[in-house]
Amino acid sequence: MKGTYLGELEELVLLTVGILYNKAYGVAVMDEIERQAGRSLNISAVHAVLTRLEEKGLVTSQMSDPTQERGGRRKRIFLLTAAGKRALEEANALRTQMFNQIPRVALDFSLAACSLSS
Repeated sequence: MKGTYLGELEELVLLTVGILYNKAYGVAVMDEIERQAGRSLNISAVHAVLTRLEEKGLVTSQMSDPTQERGGRRKRIFLLTAAGKRALEEANALRTQMFNQIPRVALDFSLAACSLSS
């Protein structure tokens, strides 16, 4: 894959930032990953990945207006950048390309079990 390498957790967080669009802040990202992927993360891990993605130029952030629900505190909202979109497209294209190269017989476990026992 050309461009920026994405680790699995980086890709998952980047996808989630895209899904949440303008509501992507640390806790929301953490909750959405648990809801969609069944993966429990601590908030420190999520913030570390968001910071790394911002340093790579794949997301950008800005502070929201203060909210009542947070006692007047602001949230750091993350958004995909064009480079982040490209990184996700490249990762998706590579996975799809490689998956499509797996011979069908390799995915048919009833046949694979028979051919191995012969």
